[in-house]
Amino acid sequence: MKKYASAILIVVIALFLLAGSSLNIVDQRQQAILFQLGEIIDVKTAPGLYFKIPMVQNVRYFDSRILTMDAAEPERFITSEKKNVLVDLFVKWRIIDVKQYYISVRGDEMLAQTRLAQTVNSSLRDEFGNRTVHDVVSGERDKIMEIMRQKADTDARKIGVEVVDVRLKRVDLPQEVSESVFRRMEAERKRVANELRSTGAAESEKIRADADRQREVILAEAYRKAQEIKGEGDAKASAIYASAFQPNPEFYSFYRSLEAYKQSFKNKGDMMVLEPGSEFFKYMKNPGRAAK
Repeated sequence: MKKYASAILIVVIALFLLAGSSLNIVDQRQQAILFQLGEIIDVKTAPGLYFKIPMVQNVRYFDSRILTMDAAEPERFITSEKKNVLVDLFVKWRIIDVKQYYISVRGDEMLAQTRLAQTVNSSLRDEFGNRTVHDVVSGERDKIMEIMRQKADTDARKIGVEVVDVRLKRVDLPQEVSESVFRRMEAERKRVANELRSTGAAESEKIRADADRQREVILAEAYRKAQEIKGEGDAKASAIYASAFQPNPEFYSFYRSLEAYKQSFKNKGDMMVLEPGSEFFKYMKNPGRAAK
């Protein structure tokens, strides 16, 4: 009885092992190829539980997610100006036809990336060779990346791969060229700065000249108005004096003479040389007669 029980247990274990080796699971991140004696007989692209014949059939799994090919070192390319540029890029790709992928590169991811790198580099040399440094750095960078993606995708589909995106991470000039460009840029910036300074100085002189002209005009206009006001004031004063002294002209003459004496002998050091019979001393010699 024990012998039968042991035999049954062995058979059950063997059946479990056989069932386990007959099942294979493909999840949503994978695709699988079913081989029979080394020949492809089926492709599993949908996730699920699948059966195979143990010892006769085997399964190989492939990643169906988007993969990244990142350049280890920047590549050197030549522009239409015969200038070298260093380009750092990456490529996003994924397997869309796993059977073709296996047939073309034996399912080797490194071989697939080598093929993609060759395609991308060849296309980049063509595109950079038709453009200037300005175009590849900023002017037509987006256009270049889209053209690259299309060309790489067309070639990649021959090996069962889709190129999702091609991105230029960085486009730099070599060190020796960068220094030369920097010196030219520095000289250009200095030239522009000097031009701006010259223009500013000219504008400053122009503004100062205009301000000085306006100042002179304002002062002249103010002086003219002041003279007009002063003339009007003198005229009114003369009219008032004339009106005040008109009833007695002799008193007016006497008053003006006193003012003249006052101004003439204002300082002790003043000196006047006049004839004794001068009209200036009329009121000093005979003030009473003059008043008459």
